[in-house]
Amino acid sequence: MGHLRKQLLLLIAVGVLVVAAILQPNSINKEKTARIGFQAPEFELKALDGGSYSLASLNGKPVLINFWASWCNPCRLEAPELVRLYAKYKGQIEVYAVNLTSDDTVKGAAAFAEEFGFTFPVLLDEKGTASKSYKIKSIPTTYFVDGNGQILDVVTGLASPDTLEKLIIRAIEASREAV
Repeated sequence: MGHLRKQLLLLIAVGVLVVAAILQPNSINKEKTARIGFQAPEFELKALDGGSYSLASLNGKPVLINFWASWCNPCRLEAPELVRLYAKYKGQIEVYAVNLTSDDTVKGAAAFAEEFGFTFPVLLDEKGTASKSYKIKSIPTTYFVDGNGQILDVVTGLASPDTLEKLIIRAIEASREAV
């Protein structure tokens, strides 16, 4: 009877350890796919300012990645909020405005960015590689990525100002906790 009891206790202990490992809050899924809880797919894109930008170049800084086009009416509604929130949280989070240049024009993207006063990087997805990696089906689509490169949230379609700010704060806080 004592032997069975030891085996049962050992089995329970192993089960508890397995469950604890699965539920460990700081574990990061290293698979790169455009889904919440996974590592954001890497990209490197040229920008309107002539620079080249990537997720790796952020060095642990959280980022909001907004996919948009100059002809998109909901993007026009969302643009002023992105500008306002970038000014408010600049230094704590980066904003990458990824123009779907494969379905837009560089001229259109530049005019849009100037009209709304974008001071954050406007990236040009001329071949559609980033939008394919992120499985963009409608715009705007916005990804919130923490400093470890993990996707925390995704908003498809027009996001309210409150939602944008709440998710920006969440990405900033998650990045602080990870340090």
